[in-house]
Amino acid sequence: MGYIKEPPGIDFEVDPTPLTNEDRKSISEIIAYYKKTGRKMHLPKPTKRNSNPTTKKKVIA
Repeated sequence: MGYIKEPPGIDFEVDPTPLTNEDRKSISEIIAYYKKTGRKMHLPKPTKRNSNPTTKKKVIA
């Protein structure tokens, strides 16, 4: 693992969050698929969030 140099004024923090059983299972499936086929698994694209046009912020320049 290499060294990551932090840009001036920015602090990188690593926050390991525990995985759920569902996350562990999906990661295991992806690794098993890759070992079997040698290709990456195509994952479904995340759905777009519905944005309410009345709550959008206006940028004032």
